[in-house]
Order: sequence, then structure tokens, then C-alpha cells
Amino acid sequence: MSTQPIAALFDMDGVIVDNHRYHTDSWFQFVGRYGLSLTPEQYASYINGRVAADSLPYVFQRSLTPEELVTYTEEKEEIYREMYRANLQPTPGLISFLEELKHNQVPMAVGTSAPVSNISFTLDGIQVRSYFDTVVDASMITRGKPDPEIYLTAAERLGIPPERCVVFEDAFSGIEAGLRAGMRVVALATTHTREELTNTGASLIIADFREINFKQLIERVIERGRAGVS
Repeated sequence: MSTQPIAALFDMDGVIVDNHRYHTDSWFQFVGRYGLSLTPEQYASYINGRVAADSLPYVFQRSLTPEELVTYTEEKEEIYREMYRANLQPTPGLISFLEELKHNQVPMAVGTSAPVSNISFTLDGIQVRSYFDTVVDASMITRGKPDPEIYLTAAERLGIPPERCVVFEDAFSGIEAGLRAGMRVVALATTHTREELTNTGASLIIADFREINFKQLIERVIERGRAGVS
């Protein structure tokens, strides 16, 4: 087993919390308020996993002012938080996995396109913020996923080279971002099925964190690299 340091980088939505359905429902409720249309296919391709600065202009089919971006983002996210608040909980197995990584002195970071209001709602709501050495959000980068900037920034903040980082992601754009950063990726089948994730390039596909531990992370992801997907 490798003794070289590794880092674990976590997306938030769909990874730290299994909230895909609530985000999806809130988007459709939001566009309905403005008489706009959005198909499930459009949501998967242009909304899920992307920053509001990209997704909102797509929904409105026009450029938005900075003020409009802030207003619409908070309106949509307030819908989401109200929908999810009573059901907010960590993805199964997450806390035990974070504890194990902490015990093995693995630096951890969050890299998320979510607004700061949702980050506080989630990380503080399920009391996991203390596990993470840094949180990189959309306000700290100029290019959203699938650009690798968010994960490269997280790795730099942790002081771990990209090739020693493992990204935990659920969305196609996030998986692509991790791979383009030169990192290994573990895909969670929360937003997409295992079959849909099979050809994404992820080193491992899991349903939730009950299916992985530190030893498996080293042996099946770091050491084996992208040799195969389980």
C-alpha cells in the first residue's frame, strides 16, 4: 500500500448529500414561475453540476446582468432549501468515511458550484465542515465545471499534486473536471445510474460511501488508477 500522501476532493450536491431530486424539482418550479420551459434532457446537459452564471442565461436564453444573476440564483436556491430542509442528511456512509480519512491524515476539500448560502446550509446543517481543510466555491474561480479549475485550485490549497488527488463526483461535468485536472475520480450513482456512469472514465463507481473505505481507496483507485471500473 502506498505511503505517499493523497487528498480527497468532494463535490457537494449529489455527493456529500444525496439531493439531486430536490435540486431538479426546484429548477422546474423556478422556471415555471417565469413561464419558461426546461426538459429533463436539458437539465442534465446544461444545468446539473454547472455554475449559475452558465445555467441561468441558458434557461432565460439571454445574457443576465450581475444583479439579475444574484437575484435569480438566490430565488432558485431558496426554493431548493425549503424543499430539502426537512430531509437534509449526509449521504449514507459519509460520516464514517470522513472519519476514516481523517484518522489516516488525508487532507480533504470541497469543490462545489453551489452558492455560499447552500454551502452553509449543507456543511453546517449536517455538521461536516470541520472535516474539510478548504472549501472552494464558484466565487473563487473564473471557469465552472467541466473546466478543471475548481479541483486544481482545491489541490493547490491542500498542497497535494493533482495526480495524488481523488475526486468524488456524481455529475458528468464534475467527473470530466476531475479527469481534466489529471486526478482519479470515484463516481457516485446518485444523479445517474451505474450504467450511465460506466464510460465516463471514473476509476470506481459506488452507490454511496458504504461501498468504500480507505484501504479500497488506495488499492482500487490510487494504485490501479484508471485500469478498470467496478
